[in-house]
Amino acid sequence: MIKIWVDALRPKTLPASIVPVLIGTAMAYYDGYFNPVILILTLLCSLLIQIITNFVNEIYDFKKGADGKNRVGPVRAVSAGLIKPLTMKIVSGLLVLITFLIGLYLVFNGGGVFIFSIGVLSLFFAYAYTGGPYPLAYKGISDVFVLIFFGVIAVTGTYYLQTQKLIPEVIIASLAPGFLSMNILGVNNIRDINTDKMVGKITLAVRMGEKPAKIMYVIINLLAFIVPVILYFSLENRYFLMPLLVFPISLVICMNLFKSSGPKLNKILAQTGLVLILYGIANAISFIIK
Repeated sequence: MIKIWVDALRPKTLPASIVPVLIGTAMAYYDGYFNPVILILTLLCSLLIQIITNFVNEIYDFKKGADGKNRVGPVRAVSAGLIKPLTMKIVSGLLVLITFLIGLYLVFNGGGVFIFSIGVLSLFFAYAYTGGPYPLAYKGISDVFVLIFFGVIAVTGTYYLQTQKLIPEVIIASLAPGFLSMNILGVNNIRDINTDKMVGKITLAVRMGEKPAKIMYVIINLLAFIVPVILYFSLENRYFLMPLLVFPISLVICMNLFKSSGPKLNKILAQTGLVLILYGIANAISFIIK
């Protein structure tokens, strides 16, 4: 049962919620601010919001038949009958309550209206991603929201909690983890093109087709690695180019993407998550080294 719940967390995708917090905190440290308690609570909130999104996704994909017997990705616990939908709903509700309480602490300890608004919006879109009358994941626009919430909002929100201010460079830096998180979703959707079509889940990959979606993956990957170059010219610190050390790895993954389809894309998905982790570590280190 523990393994079932761990798998339901979708651990290969969790770097999307961890890396932005590390980058935002490292940038705050670079500017002379660092509060370890705020870091831990921010990281916990970020992880919980993604886990809630994943759990709600399980519930509504099951209801809509998106995780049926033809699925080529990892087994989904609710659709496979390993976790009852009601149980998943109860656990999701408890996690929402915990996240809200932690968020209130952050709000009353320097976050203010800005962080409160981010928290409420994040929880709302965790539900709206696959639930509600206009599920984003079924309309081909979820990729944009991944860029916004797992990039811009996550990094800027983290930085703001540490510093109570925002600077343009933070917004620029936030785009890279957002782009790489978009590619995690992109690989997932490329893998599921055929099964998504059958249940009317019109993702961006379904709209574009497999080859154009793979080309878009490469373009987004390149955009992510342009970000450190922009930061280098903006702040004139050669260490900000450190994430480029990860670029050759990402290029190999891009080439392998075009050779892969179906279940083989599960490996590309895991590798894309690894690129995000390596990028995040390199980027965080570049800000810690002064």
